Amino acid sequence: MNDAIFSQIDFGPLKEFIDIDDITDISYSNGGQLWLKSLTKGVYRVERPEINNPLIEKLAFQCSNVMGKTFNMAHPFLDAESTELRLNFVHDSIATNGVALVIRKTPAKIRLNKEKLLNEEYVRADLLDFLLNCVQGHANIIVSGETGSGKTELVKYLASTTKENEKIITIEDTLELHLDRIFPHRDIVAMKTNNIASYSDVLVTCMRQNPIWILLSEVRSAEAVMAVRNSISSGHHIISTIHSDKAALIPMRMYSLIESNIDVEQFVTTIHRYVQIGIYVKGYMSEKLGRFQREIMEICEFYVDDDNKPQVNTIFQKTLDGKYTLNNPTKHLRSYLAIQGVILPDDLFHIESSNIGSEMIESL
Repeated sequence: MNDAIFSQIDFGPLKEFIDIDDITDISYSNGGQLWLKSLTKGVYRVERPEINNPLIEKLAFQCSNVMGKTFNMAHPFLDAESTELRLNFVHDSIATNGVALVIRKTPAKIRLNKEKLLNEEYVRADLLDFLLNCVQGHANIIVSGETGSGKTELVKYLASTTKENEKIITIEDTLELHLDRIFPHRDIVAMKTNNIASYSDVLVTCMRQNPIWILLSEVRSAEAVMAVRNSISSGHHIISTIHSDKAALIPMRMYSLIESNIDVEQFVTTIHRYVQIGIYVKGYMSEKLGRFQREIMEICEFYVDDDNKPQVNTIFQKTLDGKYTLNNPTKHLRSYLAIQGVILPDDLFHIESSNIGSEMIESL
């Protein structure tokens, strides 16, 4: 659905929440329950009696009409998408307590910047500088986390730090990145897969466009996994996301999505050879801060050792009690970045000079 058509939709009292920048998701279910997800409060319920089944059914009817689609027992699912909103309806023949709706806001803006990341304790300053050096050195990066943890926002921020003369192509099944609209002066092409153009089809065209960076939407299918593998093994640089609760497990999580008999060791070795960095982001209610907190909890370096064995170097790992481990990058990552002109010192985090090693220590 394009924006002109979307503007014909009357959201009624829901528009109040759509217009609040802090709110990222709106969920209606169970015959009248309205749940919001915000950047600062996390998930919480609000009481709005005027937002009820008849209102949601009317909204679904409007969307189906302007889209020329059917929404009934025979067609119980309805998706509507604009450049900054994504709606999903479930008919009451399936959702037995009444029609269900989720609205996901995908604004064309970069919500994160260096100052915000540091002030809100999203990441340590030395680790942020390290990640920015990885981007400048064309490291391939995959960001993991649960739904709503802020993976996409981190990817958008990292992408915003790439060099202005480096061409970016985004490949998504649902539009969320909007980098072409955020940076209209840059050489950025946004591509969207559909039932005609698959990930594989789009990727072939993407390669012919000669990008420096390929940003793939969340890796959640075998086709998306193979798109990532083919991108990195062809010499392009990628930033992508995946559902995983541990950065070190990203390669195995990718393998679990494959629907073929590819040898696990061969596949994992390939990912370790071409993906340099894995990041795990967590969203949780922080008692200390009194608000919903998003934070980088783990950063891993993937590499293949001299015996051609896949290895993981846990550069940073933090637990919710505030303790963390810290390790310097290996010679493998330092050499990779050096080829790209980014020089990291051997003792990047001053571990050897402080004698803290990789033991669990108290957060400062």
